[in-house]
Amino acid sequence: MRFTVDRLDHLVITCRDVEITASWYQRVLGMEREEYGRNRRNALKFGGQKVNLRPYGAEGWTTCEDAMPGTQDLCFVTALRSEHIVEHLSECGVTITEGPVHRLGAFGPITSVYCHDPDGNLIEVASYQG
Repeated sequence: MRFTVDRLDHLVITCRDVEITASWYQRVLGMEREEYGRNRRNALKFGGQKVNLRPYGAEGWTTCEDAMPGTQDLCFVTALRSEHIVEHLSECGVTITEGPVHRLGAFGPITSVYCHDPDGNLIEVASYQG
């Protein structure tokens, strides 16, 4: 039998300030915030995925040895066309660092717009529609 994984269930972003980070992802990318567990951890949900927010320096949370804020490079897909992505990010006061540019996504050609979240993580917002 060959071992394969089916999908990504969640990922963890280490952040300096959970409130600021959660608010940005809610406001800019439309994610839903959820508190969970007895330690009242925070997560952001969208589609069938989840992003857990780990406060920098948090104890009792198993992670890589050097989990630092601002070291992620993440791509999120939207049904919006690239010109609408640019318009939305601009309306949210988000500085666009690159794009729209053509890239190759998991399912083929995408058009991407790049920015940074409050911790400095590179955020790519992509569309398969152009």
